[in-house]
Amino acid sequence: MVISDFNPEGLTPNGYDLRVAEVRVEGGESVTSGTATVPPGKLFFVSTVERVELPDDLAAQLWTRTSWLRKGLLMGLGKIDAGFHGTLTFSGLNASSVPVEMPVGSRLVQMVLETMHSPVERTYAKRSGNYQGQKGITLKPTGQK
Repeated sequence: MVISDFNPEGLTPNGYDLRVAEVRVEGGESVTSGTATVPPGKLFFVSTVERVELPDDLAAQLWTRTSWLRKGLLMGLGKIDAGFHGTLTFSGLNASSVPVEMPVGSRLVQMVLETMHSPVERTYAKRSGNYQGQKGITLKPTGQK
């Protein structure tokens, strides 16, 4: 496994906290430095600082850090398939009644690692690879406009 731009402060008892590299509120411009403000009721997208490279015998679950849940952010998260390489893109919704400030570089999502009993038959790249190698907020499979 490789985590580029690894930060020892991101280590947790269960995995690693991924940091915000870019935030884009739906219909707005990307924020890549300073602090993004997510208005109440708005959909937003985030990409990670870290580039993750999982081998064919390791997968990961993604969980919103509770500090963000307590502010009212609901995140659309899933699993990182064995064999995935790239930065990660998440969607979220500010379900609170107040704006939420999100500093670039802040820890947002915990990546919880899962060791497979054996290497998978079809890694992410072989199964679909739609977002393999993505960088930055990626809303459509790589190669599509």
